[in-house]
Amino acid sequence: MTPAPRITLQQARNLHLAAQGLAAPPKRRARKADVAAAVARMRVLQIDTIHVVARSPYLVLFSRLGAYKPQWLEELLADGALFECWAHEACFAPIADFALHREHARHDARLKHWAMRIAERARSEHADGVRRLLEHVRGNGPVKSSDFERSEGSGGGWWGWKNEKRWLEALFALGELMIARRENFQRVYDLSERVLANARTRHAFDERAPTERDVRRAFELGAVRALGITQARWINDYFRSGGKLKDAALDAHVERGELVRVDVDGWDKPGYVHADHADLLASARAGRLRATHTTLLSPFDPLVWDRERAATMFGFDYRIECYTPAPKRRHGYYVLPILRRGRLVGRCDAKAHRADGVFEVKALFLEGGIEPGEAIARDVAVALASCASWQATPRVRITRCEPRAFAALLRAALRDEAAA
Repeated sequence: MTPAPRITLQQARNLHLAAQGLAAPPKRRARKADVAAAVARMRVLQIDTIHVVARSPYLVLFSRLGAYKPQWLEELLADGALFECWAHEACFAPIADFALHREHARHDARLKHWAMRIAERARSEHADGVRRLLEHVRGNGPVKSSDFERSEGSGGGWWGWKNEKRWLEALFALGELMIARRENFQRVYDLSERVLANARTRHAFDERAPTERDVRRAFELGAVRALGITQARWINDYFRSGGKLKDAALDAHVERGELVRVDVDGWDKPGYVHADHADLLASARAGRLRATHTTLLSPFDPLVWDRERAATMFGFDYRIECYTPAPKRRHGYYVLPILRRGRLVGRCDAKAHRADGVFEVKALFLEGGIEPGEAIARDVAVALASCASWQATPRVRITRCEPRAFAALLRAALRDEAAA
């Protein structure tokens, strides 16, 4: 048996970043087609509505594309190039993957996302209301939840929504409705057949129902390809397509040449690389694959949404604290990981004050072992200034840094960046 290729941990990181579009800064100004390409590369783009800096899907794209027009994402949704689904969580996905996600939602109830289980319960307990709402959409066209008056309560998650919002979300999760477009980031729901008919006029995609086995195979291989390199146990989390895999489950993929099993220094389990990334793997092993990009990441970026993977890959222990009660937060409310040249070197609690044109860094923390020198200050300053400019908040204000010595270096680097 041929021994598995061996790579260093940094080579694995570089491969991971290259597959995710984060190894190098963009070479030119972004175009709308680059947004579609970035989503296709990642396969899923998680949606979250918090916009202290920018809503997560927009920020994930900025990290990869640099300054671009956020409305392009919504235009691609309305155009049918993208659609919304429940995958890792609520996500945008390329229309080419529609049949995979549709069939996954219909498969074994044990694998269904929590949103699917809630949707099925809502349809069972409120059958008449759900049916009447569906008929309303059928007869009157697309709707937003705001089209219906709220009778009680004050909003919040599923438990605090008005009935129509819960029912619209249930019909969406169950596949009766799809998201036709967004208006001010509000979902506009329409019959699935009408949304798909619109997509067909502009895009060719296969709607034939795959088997459960084909869905499982596509998601396993697709997750490995999107991640660049991964351990077996991280694969199914990417699309929320099942429990943690063991290495033996991937033997057939390796034997068919679809995956390459590799050894990574410091890992107690093998890694897996998709055959499509054979050239990237070869470049990484030869030391030719470099990571040169410095940028801010969304808390919901694929790079960090799996806490165990981020810890193993980058030595970065990351917890999303915006859902943690304020007294229990260690780093802040909306904390952005800082990617610098192949490492996660810190995190910053940031807020864009658009009315004042100020990008506030409430607190910035360097990771243990990262020296607060001028070189890292320059790179982080450029990343902060770039994000601030994109958000039309060009004045960057640093409130607190740890270690404290980094604050003066960072402010000096920001002054140099502003003067350049």
